[in-house]
Amino acid sequence: MSSKITGILTPHMVPLDARGNINEAELRRYVDWLIAKGVDGLYPNGSTGEFIRFTPEERRRIIRIVCEQAASRVPVLAGAAEANVRETVAACEAYAGFGARAVAIVSPFYYRLSPESVYAYFREIALNSPIDVTLYNIPMFASPIDLPTLQRLAELERIVGIKDSSGDVAFMMRLISAIRPLRPNFCFLTGWDAVLVPMLLVGADGGTNATSGVVPELTRQLYQLTRAGQLEPAVAVQYRLLELFDAMLYSADFPEGFRAAVDLRGFSLGRSRQPLSPGQQTGRENLQKVLRCLMTDFGVDPPAEGCPARPPQTAADPVNAIVTDIMRELRKKGIA
Repeated sequence: MSSKITGILTPHMVPLDARGNINEAELRRYVDWLIAKGVDGLYPNGSTGEFIRFTPEERRRIIRIVCEQAASRVPVLAGAAEANVRETVAACEAYAGFGARAVAIVSPFYYRLSPESVYAYFREIALNSPIDVTLYNIPMFASPIDLPTLQRLAELERIVGIKDSSGDVAFMMRLISAIRPLRPNFCFLTGWDAVLVPMLLVGADGGTNATSGVVPELTRQLYQLTRAGQLEPAVAVQYRLLELFDAMLYSADFPEGFRAAVDLRGFSLGRSRQPLSPGQQTGRENLQKVLRCLMTDFGVDPPAEGCPARPPQTAADPVNAIVTDIMRELRKKGIA
């Protein structure tokens, strides 16, 4: 039986050269850096990795490069979503051959499908895939995977986990409550960085978090502190992560803010295949100035004009409120 997928797996971006092609040397250097910084796994061809902007051949090349460079030092969870079941199964076959630990497959996108169609889609893949499958629930971009559908899919041995990017803590609790008693090794991963501590507290096994591609030191620290029950420092780190996450997510079209931040860590990601207007380019430059101020404790030089004083964090922050509520309920049950 394969080991359970746990920890922080990085949905990383793909460096491009001046002509917009995959910069293989820089991608390999980035993979080495992420592993050296302590990530628990790699997740190429995810939303952060802009999988939809690459050709099927390029997506295969990305997985091959990442698997080769990782060299089994950490597991690779390979994004394998294609346009239809046949192509997705072909991707699963290729990634199994490259040495990926498992694949992550998003629900069908573009067409909004019924739960029965979502079930039929994943069932067909599970019955034909030579590699373990994790479901990828991202309702803002694709057909949602609801709880009854997951319960049915969890009966299929090849399906070993779910990544949920809804950010809904209560939904994660319902998933865990329904599936874990029947499938103890079924993994539950959160893709929403803003509530990573609360998700871990209610039983998630880890996350695939875009900020781990920018500040892997911080996400690793958060995971370790939460797992060790050191909640006060863990919540402090969650505040810090939330600050960065909000700046990168809401100041530019996703995932351009994360691209701007990774550049500040010493990598040349190049321009996205999604062109930027002149106004967006100016906005990106201004965002990098903000990020320089937010990332000085990670060796990033501040802007020439300096940084404004940062306001203190308050207990009214929603992260703190969520964690407080969860801990209150756990104490009532005698768990914490």
